[in-house]
Amino acid sequence: MYVKLNGCKIYYEIHGNKEGETIFFIHGGPGMSDCRGDVHAFQKLGDIYQLVFLDNRGSGRSETVPPYTHEQWIDDIDALRSHLGVEKIHILGGSYGGYLTLEYVLRYPSKVKSVILRDTAASSKYNYISEEKALKSNLPGINKEMLDRLFNGQVRSNEEFKEMIKAILPLYTVEFDEKAAEEKLNNIFFRYETHNYAFRVNKQHYDITDRLKEIEAPVLITVGIHDWVTPVECSDELAAGIKNNTYIKFENSGHSPHVEENDKYLKLVRKFLNENGALPHIK
Repeated sequence: MYVKLNGCKIYYEIHGNKEGETIFFIHGGPGMSDCRGDVHAFQKLGDIYQLVFLDNRGSGRSETVPPYTHEQWIDDIDALRSHLGVEKIHILGGSYGGYLTLEYVLRYPSKVKSVILRDTAASSKYNYISEEKALKSNLPGINKEMLDRLFNGQVRSNEEFKEMIKAILPLYTVEFDEKAAEEKLNNIFFRYETHNYAFRVNKQHYDITDRLKEIEAPVLITVGIHDWVTPVECSDELAAGIKNNTYIKFENSGHSPHVEENDKYLKLVRKFLNENGALPHIK
């Protein structure tokens, strides 16, 4: 479905139990990701919860209407919440979507019941670890010049963006499935301008470490211990700063424990939601 929000046509989907409490899912990877991955990974939660997925402006099937700032993306998320008539939400954000989730919670605390963070960060201070891990992999196509341009938002075209993502895809999972990766690569909506703004402008100034203590809602922090792009140190920092948190590390996952250990991940999410007031009781 589409809805015009803040001057941009936004694509969104609603799945699951419309009588249940509402979970918003915020995807990562501006300009290369969209909600399809989360729909696939989390749709089983629809037996109890109403699940809301969206493609942020400039990504996926939503319009490419700037600005691509955190402030705008957060305003779009809240505009969709208001459009759907949902007073309070549970919100789950992964990777870059976790940045938006954290900032959403800080801006709209009264609209949030609980928070789930997956492989994300409160700052960019551990980027050097990502670069070191990528260079040590010795994968073809990965070199310092490429990584610097990718992480600093200096991609020149959608075609180049695709080649860069192809080079780093093996880093994301513990077990690399070349066929699945190729299929995923060919189904991505590449929007290099969105990526460039997010990484050249937004990410350079992103640091909410000192504000983590302001978060009052219960928070579930999860990370795959083999994550290269938001390494465990990022989640350690989140756990140290957020007062009311549950912190779980997934031993057999990289950047996507919700995919790599899906059953275990969904069981954890159900338990967390149940313990924090999301009815009904789950055994």
